[in-house]
Amino acid sequence: MDSDHEMDVDAVDETKRSYIALLSVPTDKITVVPGASTDLTSMTFSIKDEDHTLGNSLRWMIMQNPRVDFCGYSIPHPSEAKLHIRIQTHSTSAVRAMQEGIDDLNSVCGLVKAKFSKRVAEMKN
Repeated sequence: MDSDHEMDVDAVDETKRSYIALLSVPTDKITVVPGASTDLTSMTFSIKDEDHTLGNSLRWMIMQNPRVDFCGYSIPHPSEAKLHIRIQTHSTSAVRAMQEGIDDLNSVCGLVKAKFSKRVAEMKN
């Protein structure tokens, strides 16, 4: 392993691991679709190379935020590999609601993975 370019991800704490994961995300993965409100409480985000799997999970997670009035997603066209997610909020920006939704979904996925791994280990014994 070339220590200048790689690291043992398991040895890094969770906060740093999340940051490291973000470094591998292309800068054009998420974009804002034109038409956002001037106060930034309503926006539509376009996420490349994603589908209903992320769309429905992220929509549900964002809707758990009490400052979110509406969140919905669509796949603009079946032949396009992108997802649109619309967020309307009060007392926070749509960008903040998206960030919190992604963080919360990541936490839930981590918990599910940990519980699954634990159960698999128990079954092997």
